[in-house]
Amino acid sequence: MNKDWERIAEPRGEELYRITTHAPGPAGALPLTPELLRESPSGDLFGWTQNVGMGLPPSRLGGKEILLLSTLGGIRKDNGEAVALGYHTGHWEVGLLMQAAAEEINAVGGIPFAGYVSDPCDGRSQGTTGMFDSLPYRNDAAIVLRRLIRSLPTRKAVIGVATCDKGLPAMLLALAGTPSLPGVIVPGGVTLPPTHGEDAGKVQTIGARYANGDISLEEAADMGCRACATPGGGCQFLGTAGTSQVIAEALGLTVPHAALAPSGQPIWTELARQSARAAMSAAEEGITSRHILTDSAIRNAMVVHAAFGGSTNLLLHIPAIAQAAGLRVPDVADWASINRSVPRIVSVLPNGPVPHTTVRAFLAGGVPEVMLRLRGHGLLDESALTISGKTWGEVLDWWESSERRRRVRELLRTVDGIDPDTVIYSPAQARAAGMASTVTFPVGNLAPEGSVIKSAAIDPSVVNERGIYEHLGQAKVFTTERDAIKAIKTGSISAGDIMVLIGRGPSGTGMEETYQLTSALKHLPYGKEVSLLTDARFSGVSTGACIGHIGPEALAGGPISKLRDGDWVEIVVDLNELTGSINFVGEGAERFGYEEGARRLQSRPPHPSLAPDPKLPDDTRLWAALQAASGGIWRGSVYDVDRIIELLEAGKRALAPVPEYANSEEGA
Repeated sequence: MNKDWERIAEPRGEELYRITTHAPGPAGALPLTPELLRESPSGDLFGWTQNVGMGLPPSRLGGKEILLLSTLGGIRKDNGEAVALGYHTGHWEVGLLMQAAAEEINAVGGIPFAGYVSDPCDGRSQGTTGMFDSLPYRNDAAIVLRRLIRSLPTRKAVIGVATCDKGLPAMLLALAGTPSLPGVIVPGGVTLPPTHGEDAGKVQTIGARYANGDISLEEAADMGCRACATPGGGCQFLGTAGTSQVIAEALGLTVPHAALAPSGQPIWTELARQSARAAMSAAEEGITSRHILTDSAIRNAMVVHAAFGGSTNLLLHIPAIAQAAGLRVPDVADWASINRSVPRIVSVLPNGPVPHTTVRAFLAGGVPEVMLRLRGHGLLDESALTISGKTWGEVLDWWESSERRRRVRELLRTVDGIDPDTVIYSPAQARAAGMASTVTFPVGNLAPEGSVIKSAAIDPSVVNERGIYEHLGQAKVFTTERDAIKAIKTGSISAGDIMVLIGRGPSGTGMEETYQLTSALKHLPYGKEVSLLTDARFSGVSTGACIGHIGPEALAGGPISKLRDGDWVEIVVDLNELTGSINFVGEGAERFGYEEGARRLQSRPPHPSLAPDPKLPDDTRLWAALQAASGGIWRGSVYDVDRIIELLEAGKRALAPVPEYANSEEGA
């Protein structure tokens, strides 16, 4: 018998049986009128009943209702002590932002409501089957968030509080998909780096470095303990979390200078109050997401992405935001054009050249400082409106001479001894420092639909004097990430190899993020001389000659599915022109051109081990099918409802049984 049976089934205590079966209810009366009773939906009236049931004084009814949505996770006491952990630091403290915003709304007679859709952590799920749910989560969460918005019909504005890789893009999609409401994003900020130790990106490589003898067990244990030096906020590098915050601000959906604030500190909490004031003002002025999210806003966000050197995962999220808002969806040509014309001017982890943390980018001036540095170069549309009610031109006019700008930049000098102009450069200074634009989109017989590489993060020592990365090497092909990381840890990968990881796109794994591979290669001595090709995606902190998003994916018949161990692959990436190619060019001792390579690939069968991961959830299989029907990853892995319905209807007609009379002479 279970020794804990008594405590499980029948705990002791008289207080358990002090049960009441009725209560007097709240005092007072609803402020109803004959008109309200005759004309209002019953839901509105019952909503008032529930509001006072939850403790709202009846006298407060009728105030402007503002919906606060958040990705909060975990349970923490008021003193910060953990009762139940969240999935990650990025959603651990955002309840404090919710509380600050709610207090501000209450103070002016509004009525705050709060709802929650927690989010996963890509860092926690690296190398596990949890990664199979990462990207699909974004679409699911956006749907749920939109349903929550619509389920409070009386809300006048929505404030979305989110921080990290998938929760913040989901929140952006939700606000983009509700264009008739004012929508404000409150970015959850960043965690601080340890005073002595490694950032949260590098510390994820302790396993690979220990396996290769580069660090001791004691060093791994010590650095792993201290990497998240404060309990809240996104990672200290400009990965997908930080980049998503930057993009939210560049779109005009935040108050000025909101992205990358240090979590838990007064300037961070005050941003929530500012955002509440902006939401109330926007509701009063009739400024909705439709006024903020325009084609110009999308382009501004792409320009700022290039200037920051942001995560390539935003190539999935920005098109999805545009689609949700009913705007033109940017394509590969748009990304390439913008990255050729926009200088990268932010020196921050992981791209550098100096590995400044994200909190330093905030103190150097963040998004408004970057946009100020780009002003006058014809790259920004300053007429785009922001949720503050001001255009970007007006915001930048204020920022240039603001006390906030002066104070935060001076703090960076005095606290860290860092010149803010060495974190956020002028375009001329960036050119002098040799900072290249961020991303390149290689094509070739292995990627006829395209691919992406964060070319700015290729180790400069392997780039020739003409600014070109060239690698001719033999492929080592893997069909699971587990086998690929095992090869790295056991010494089966050598300098000069080209690792090829296939079957890890949407249809195979939900397009998993393979940061454990890219991070291991970055921090191993020979890693800069190894290239990686995959139909999966990379973390925003990934660096090196790593080419992902290869399309078509292997399981959709992409030619990358035909590669075998020992095949010769040629990679060329021009960091100046932002052009590139990846081609199959040889078998054994034989070499040939890319056209002959394409012909041979076409005649080959797929790799014998290629298959969807056996642990791929049905939920993710459905997501993969729906996003493929909607245009796939290069349209943002969205759900295009009209296109999906069209294909379903066509499929139903094709599969419909033929009536018997159709085959008879009478029906002929």
